[in-house]
Amino acid sequence: MGYENNEISIVMTGDNEIKKLNNKFRGISKPTNVLAFPMLNNDFSLINPELLGDIVISVETAEKEAQKFGISLGERISQLLIHGILHLIGFDHEAGKLNADKMRKKSLELIQLIEKNSNVEVF
Repeated sequence: MGYENNEISIVMTGDNEIKKLNNKFRGISKPTNVLAFPMLNNDFSLINPELLGDIVISVETAEKEAQKFGISLGERISQLLIHGILHLIGFDHEAGKLNADKMRKKSLELIQLIEKNSNVEVF
């Protein structure tokens, strides 16, 4: 995807901590599955141009979703990690249907590269 020499920070946490972050940065006072904090296009991009940003995943929410979707926790974490990475590099499913479709297509392409289960989709 053109980011061979870049890095990301990944935090695996629980619902309580991600709820605090979701409230602080998005104004939504409830847990979520993944948050992404891009560093490429903001005031901090000059500090470390190789840092794409931070991804925070709630393992508690991921586990509930994995059970709901009938997939393993590892598969759900892979989906959320891909989702977060795509946000870090500029994909935004909340910016209209066309952007959501582009993000879903790229997500499916990437999940099929890394997951052994070829039936795993994105949710």
